[in-house]
Amino acid sequence: MAAPPAMTHPPHGNDRPPARRRRLLATGVLATILAWMAGLAWFTRDAMRAPIRLPHADGIVALTGGQGRIDESLRLLAQGDADRLLISGVAPHATLGDFLRHLPQPVPLTLWTRTTLGHSATSTLGNADETAAWVQAYHIRSLVVVTAGYHIRRAMLEISRTVPDVRLYGYPIRSPALRHLLHPATMRLMVTEYDKWLLACLNVARLTRPLHGLINHTDTRPDAPPVMG
Repeated sequence: MAAPPAMTHPPHGNDRPPARRRRLLATGVLATILAWMAGLAWFTRDAMRAPIRLPHADGIVALTGGQGRIDESLRLLAQGDADRLLISGVAPHATLGDFLRHLPQPVPLTLWTRTTLGHSATSTLGNADETAAWVQAYHIRSLVVVTAGYHIRRAMLEISRTVPDVRLYGYPIRSPALRHLLHPATMRLMVTEYDKWLLACLNVARLTRPLHGLINHTDTRPDAPPVMG
């Protein structure tokens, strides 16, 4: 009597041949890289857009850390685009007198009476928290956010999380660095800011904030000068 044929077990559905798995993995990695590069190109183009004319707002917040932000926010305040101004992320010992001495154009004293210096923020998350406290103190319902074009989306995202009921208007400042897009320093800046924005979309920074506070107590403002921003 012939022996019964040997029993064979069908392969599991997820046991694909190694070559096929490698191809799928390579395709996924390539698609991810291409999507990231396309997003970076869009992000860079978006960072270079010019600000548009904004409706009147209750307040303006200028985030220190780059050229033109404070000057432009004071100009908006002077021409009546808002009623009050917060300059967030000012050096701890800076005063209004320091600004009066260092600003290239004289600023009327009446503007300074409507300006608040925020000394506690040392990061974008800190800017958002400092803005929230100021918004509550002055009952702000609409707010113009003034910062660099490459920073505007992340800044508005974090601020919107702390003041969800306040209408936000972005006012991007074109950074001098963006005049030379192919310069290595500019390329590093854009990659860094793009990745930070992606992480902000996932709320990674805020979720891991307690850990950051334990391991890093330094000022995290990007190239923030001691007074001007």
